[in-house]
This record gives sequence, C-alpha cells and structure tokens, in this order.
Amino acid sequence: MSQNIRQPATGTRLLACHECDLLQSAPPQTEQGALCCRCGCQLLPGPAYRPTTSLALVLAGLLVFVLANVFPVVGLEANGVKTATTLLGTAWQLSQQQMEPVALLVLLTGVLTPGLELLCLLYLLLPLALGHAPPGFARVMRLVRVLHPWGMVEVFLLGVLVSLVKLAHMAEVHPGIGLWSFFALIILLAGNASRFDPGLLWERYLACRATR
Repeated sequence: MSQNIRQPATGTRLLACHECDLLQSAPPQTEQGALCCRCGCQLLPGPAYRPTTSLALVLAGLLVFVLANVFPVVGLEANGVKTATTLLGTAWQLSQQQMEPVALLVLLTGVLTPGLELLCLLYLLLPLALGHAPPGFARVMRLVRVLHPWGMVEVFLLGVLVSLVKLAHMAEVHPGIGLWSFFALIILLAGNASRFDPGLLWERYLACRATR
C-alpha cells in the first residue's frame, strides 16, 4: 500500500517544534513570531525581538553583580558595635567556623555560578552583536544551560530577609548597597532569562560563520 507523502520543495526551510516535535516548513511570521501549526508553540521570535537587548541586560547584570559582591550586604549595630560583611566575607566566616560545606554552597550558588553564567552570556552575545562567530559556541551554550539552574541568588536573598526579620529585635539593621544590588541582579537575570532565545543565537552564529 502506497502513501502520498509531501516532500518539501528544494531550499524550503524546515523547523522542528521543540514541544510536539513536528517537522514543518517555516510558517509565515506574525507579531508573535512563527508559530507551530499543530500546537501553536513559538518557533521563531517576533520582529520586535532584539538580541542586543539581552546583551544590555547582561552588561547591567555584570555591573550590579560586582557591586553586590564588593559592598556589604547588610550591617548590624548592637551595643555600639557595628558589623558589616559582604557575601564573600560571609562564606569566609562560615569556613572559619568549621562549616565548610555551607560556605562552599554559598560561594557556588551565590557568587561563582551567577558570575560564570553572566560571563558566558557576554562571551556569546557580544561577538554576535558585532557580527563575529565566537569560538566554542556550542560548548559555551551547553555550559550556560548547565549553570542556569544552579544560580540561586533568589534563595540567598530570601534567607537574608528572613534573618533580618529575626534579628530586627536584637540589633539595628542597616541594609547595604550589596543587598539592593542583589535585588537589581535578580530582576536583570529574570529579564534576561525571559528574552534569551537559543534558537535565534544559533541562527545568528551560523549566519556569522557563513559570511566569514
């Protein structure tokens, strides 16, 4: 028994839906982008999407990340004694109190992972915005995907706020620049995650390679 199978015309661009796995010819663009004809999932971003916006968010994120780790997160004053520390200082104090696993967890999830993710995104976005294909693009993209779930700045900030509430009746609490920088960092990371489009970056990367 024979079946009539429609073959795409030569040169037709094919797209695979990452939700229902349907392989289809590229549908026409709308304001929402190209949508899957079966499940309606977005295949391509709309014309309003600008990858340079992601680059701006990453640059701003790196700036506030530095501020969050250089300036004290919070200061405490009790009986005339003032104490202030940064996130790195907190990890150091935990290690000095024989709490190395907790110190390592704070260092990895609050400092190293978010910082490395931002640097990887900068490595990907800046050359593409300038029309160059960064070496090792695929490996860095995989690294970003692995790092993203381990960046837990929100969890750290929630723990800080709970601690401040409990300490409020014992000492005078002074929120530092680092705390407000962490608030800004969370907003910038969330904004970048909502606009980050791996498919568009791959297209830009292949286009840059083709023009070399």
